[in-house]
Amino acid sequence: MIREAVILAAGLGSRLKERTAQKPKGFLELGGVPIVEWSVQKLIGAGVERIIIGTGWRREAYEALAAKYRIIETVYNPDFAETGSLRTLICCAERIRHDFFLLESDLIYDSAALFALANDRRADITLVSGPTESGDEVWLSANAEGVLTAANKDRAALASACGELVGISKLSPALLAALRASEETERAAQPKADYESALAASGVVAALKIERLAWQEIDDERHFRRAETETLPRILENERLRAVRREVLLNPGPATTSDAVKYAQVCPDICPRESEFGEVMRWITDELSALVCAAGKADGIETVLFGGSGTAADEVMISSCVPDGAKLLIVDNGAYGARFAQIAASYRLPHEVFQSSGFKPLDVPALKKRLVDGGFTHLAIVYHETTTGLLNPAPEICRFCHERGVTTIVDAVSAFAALPIDMDADCFDFMASTSNKNIQGMAGCAFVFCRKSALERTAAYPMRSYYLNLWDQYAHFKKTGQTRFTPPVQTLYALRQAIIETKVETIAGRMKRYSDCWETLVAAIERLGLRMLVPKEAQSRLITAIIEPDSPRYSFETLHDLSRAHGWTIYPGKLSGASTFRIANIGGIQVEEMRLWTELLARYMETL
Repeated sequence: MIREAVILAAGLGSRLKERTAQKPKGFLELGGVPIVEWSVQKLIGAGVERIIIGTGWRREAYEALAAKYRIIETVYNPDFAETGSLRTLICCAERIRHDFFLLESDLIYDSAALFALANDRRADITLVSGPTESGDEVWLSANAEGVLTAANKDRAALASACGELVGISKLSPALLAALRASEETERAAQPKADYESALAASGVVAALKIERLAWQEIDDERHFRRAETETLPRILENERLRAVRREVLLNPGPATTSDAVKYAQVCPDICPRESEFGEVMRWITDELSALVCAAGKADGIETVLFGGSGTAADEVMISSCVPDGAKLLIVDNGAYGARFAQIAASYRLPHEVFQSSGFKPLDVPALKKRLVDGGFTHLAIVYHETTTGLLNPAPEICRFCHERGVTTIVDAVSAFAALPIDMDADCFDFMASTSNKNIQGMAGCAFVFCRKSALERTAAYPMRSYYLNLWDQYAHFKKTGQTRFTPPVQTLYALRQAIIETKVETIAGRMKRYSDCWETLVAAIERLGLRMLVPKEAQSRLITAIIEPDSPRYSFETLHDLSRAHGWTIYPGKLSGASTFRIANIGGIQVEEMRLWTELLARYMETL
């Protein structure tokens, strides 16, 4: 797993003349996308958390790209016109913390290159290909052990060439430190030194040869035309062959995932007790905590991981966060509020239920009065009722609770990573979610977000569940960096990738996409004369309960099977006493996909 990348992008690109007169070479467009952005997207798909771009000529273009992709940082080489690529790499060196990919900005390449490098055991390695006949090759030679010995544009100057430099490497911080030390002493003699010569001279960088790798560097007009007509189509064809068949899940979870999330599970086997995997879990918990803090910092919030579904996280909270002698009020206006009550009953916890309609807005004044009159110490509420798409005003109610010293327990399973949440401002003490909803990961991991002050109080509470005890899980992880029991390893790798993709899209951007999908759906519902169970103003814009057509010819099973045959999955209603089906617009769904499904729905309605 390679967590960081450096892209060298300081060069003038003068051989491309007018094409780069006003923009850096990395912003040449192929298929309507700048070539450096192709690379950024592939790095994100490979699980890279931070991308550092070394800039020079027209650096403002890369700074704008960094504003678009929040995981990008730019580092300016002020001497870019007088120095070579090695100097730009050294300018970026102080930002590097882990093993990293090193790339040139003017490349297009098959993403298999990154996969091959990441899975090679060797710490310092560069990609080599067979001849491309580009006319501007850098040739490399290697010794019998496959370690580089020289780099030269003149093939005849090498005793033997093992292949062409591709411009993609995997390097260690140790090698970077050595390069940095030598570069600072040699810069006066070789101000234009290139990084590839430094790698060859290091005596530790190995060559990984992929004879027929699809890739190309773009240095001149001929290269550009060849990339446009030959190389990019070949790359796209290769990557299409590895794409997973697209199934759009319109059910309310698990949600549609990206191929990168799916492929994140394809990784070397690892014992989860290794410190390396502990670091992965710690990164996940820190990043999840940051997503529920307004400042984007995890101060005062702890996230505790469990293997299981969202219901497991709900059970953790009810069984672990309510002490003996407490008085718990549970809001029930759907299947998941009712589930809170069922969990409390199974643990024989004294509780009362505030019953409310499953499709009408919550009567907030009545709930507040019940809380005060009943002298409750704890409240459990579902933020977004997945049953119908009804949105409860959980922040308002929880702030009211905090003013009266009431501890709040919130199911945010289908709200987290879509709705903006600030646990401090919203006064959520404990909050549950899962890896398979709006965070867009795979099913199998549950987590509980905790305000640290509230969490620490639970240390003295009775241990009602062995596996699902919140304090024991938290304390053990804090002490050892491990969960008490075997975690879902592959699911957590997928969750890590999903978090990276969430940070790139941003929660606000994701909610905008979800809302656009919802508006497309609602427009179709109204156009077709269908009705929604929940009033528009009370809906979450995430899940929509649609009242089934009043026609003897209507069959949910027929509509389901028709949808499934075309790559969409829909889900029946879950609210007793109401004949509905539910359409969710969460997960990796795109607006065009929602539009296409509504056209399928329209065709079905014509048959009734």
